[in-house]
Amino acid sequence: MRLLHVLATFDPAAGGPVEGVRQCALALGKLGHVVEIATLDAPDAPFLSDVPAPVKALGPGRARYGLAPRAPSWLREHAPRFDAVIVHGLWQYHGFATRQALRGLPVPYYVFAHGMLDPWFKHTFPLKHLKKWLYWPWAEYRVLRDARAVLFTTEEERLLARQSFWLYRVRERVVSYGTVEPQDDPASLRAAFFSAYPALASRRLLLFLGRIHPKKGCDILLRAFARVAPSEPLLHLVIAGTGNDETVARLHALALELNIADRITWTGLLQGDLKWGAFCASDAFVLPSHQENFGIAVVEALASGMPALISDKINIWREVDADGAGLVASDTVEGTAMNLRRWLALDASSRMHMRERAHAAFIARFTIDAHIRKLLQTLEDDRVEQARSEKAATRVHLV
Repeated sequence: MRLLHVLATFDPAAGGPVEGVRQCALALGKLGHVVEIATLDAPDAPFLSDVPAPVKALGPGRARYGLAPRAPSWLREHAPRFDAVIVHGLWQYHGFATRQALRGLPVPYYVFAHGMLDPWFKHTFPLKHLKKWLYWPWAEYRVLRDARAVLFTTEEERLLARQSFWLYRVRERVVSYGTVEPQDDPASLRAAFFSAYPALASRRLLLFLGRIHPKKGCDILLRAFARVAPSEPLLHLVIAGTGNDETVARLHALALELNIADRITWTGLLQGDLKWGAFCASDAFVLPSHQENFGIAVVEALASGMPALISDKINIWREVDADGAGLVASDTVEGTAMNLRRWLALDASSRMHMRERAHAAFIARFTIDAHIRKLLQTLEDDRVEQARSEKAATRVHLV
């Protein structure tokens, strides 16, 4: 099968969807499928030198919407080379451009929502939601309506997506998601991380890894950490990721206010061995998000055999809880502090058992191979269904 993935950007700082496409492209390539990628990035963007498939940069996109005037013409010319086009994410020009380009062509397109229809955004940012309503009927609604299917990574994400806009008509498919486990042995990965951060080698580390964004609950994490840290002198918090300068500055100020600044290491974006090394070197992964359609970093933690201390607003929390792969609580300071205390209260044997269950949960539910099988089956089933519909329509016309 020949597939084209379309994204607003391939910048790793954009978070989970970029890593998901990266791993998807690698896995599909190993199975003999052909994958290409189109983005709204500038052609000279430095991160495009590390893309695991042929990539076409159609930008630079203008402003935050990413308007790239040549995107529709390129997509219309090249889309017929593919069996399907998969759009990742909403609210930027790449989805609108894909719909415009493929109108009248026999090439279907699919849209991965990646949690961007979650009603949390409506309740938390009502002014932004009102702005989205101004162009929802003329842009995103039509992008989703005309897609062969809108793809969700969990059943919970699918159900929540229906609550954001009353004008909503899509063909829904749940295809799960997945990633890979670290390829090197944990000892060498830990050594690589401690080589970069030697002062942390003697600490008991809690890891947050992801975009630094209000929805991730980093402020909650700092306040919860401040509650438990005084009784745990070796406990240290690693915050790995990048975000808006203003958001990051507020968190630094909060850490100073809480008197925990000297017990936090801000690494910035971690990739490759350093990312996996951070997982392998840490005691537990912590993510008190207010909203997470899947949580690729949660799954990466499980793949590393690291228990996940998460909120019940992460859409795979039920799986984590059912498998005993971590601890779950509310997305509040109290809930996050409770998760930390419960983890710290476990004895060594119980912690090791939870690590084993974390890795077992990854193998059972979240491998990239399982995601690829489900995605390919969905595309094939839709192709068969479309062929049957066209055949039936031809018969009716002949009669």
